[in-house]
Amino acid sequence: MKSAYLILPLMSAIAALGACKQAQPDRPETARQFPLPDRPVSDLGANQFSTETARDAAGEAQRVMDLAEIEPGMTVADIGAGEGYYTVRLAERVGSEGRVLAQDIDEDALERLGNRVEKERLDNVSIKLGAGDDPRLPENSFDRIFLVHMYHEVQEPYAFLYRLWPALNEGGQVIVVDVDRPTDQHGINPLLLSCEFKRVGFELVAFKDAPELAGYYAQFKAAATRPEPEDIKPCRGDTAGAGNAAK
Repeated sequence: MKSAYLILPLMSAIAALGACKQAQPDRPETARQFPLPDRPVSDLGANQFSTETARDAAGEAQRVMDLAEIEPGMTVADIGAGEGYYTVRLAERVGSEGRVLAQDIDEDALERLGNRVEKERLDNVSIKLGAGDDPRLPENSFDRIFLVHMYHEVQEPYAFLYRLWPALNEGGQVIVVDVDRPTDQHGINPLLLSCEFKRVGFELVAFKDAPELAGYYAQFKAAATRPEPEDIKPCRGDTAGAGNAAK
């Protein structure tokens, strides 16, 4: 009888362990050496954040490009390009001597963007399919990389940022536009954002609250070194969007 009392709790524990394993997210093999974020992640939203006319009326792209000091001849990447609001405006700003790489993980969106690029004859724009844990950008290639209203949707932020780091030219910077609200409500607290970037080898160089951008503007540069994937510790976050450095 005594052994039966021992077996039943053991079987219950095994069943519970199996349930926990089943509850683990289905992560890509290429991301499993990196930590998961200690926070929710937003579902993929609509590619069209707002109408382009409304965004131009608010001066959104112009303001972001001014803050990012975009100049003719630069090479820039628009990650999560969607329908191409920033792509086409960046293409005009960098001019014929500059280059724009438009990237997204949505193949349908990229097809539509490709049609737009062809129709508008944007010869300085190229298009690339990315992955949820890897922007798939060439190394030492970009003066600016834009993440506009999309970082909170990245399922594997530590893997993603780690693989973004080598893509910057010397002096290159990453531009983030987002909203200060919970990460499962299409936003991210700026302190949590800064913590996640710092853990992967970036430094914050500029921050500005910007109502005209429907959120805030943050600018990061690559630090001198980045940690190994197994040494990255996730920042603590919660559903309210607050972020603190993990101890």
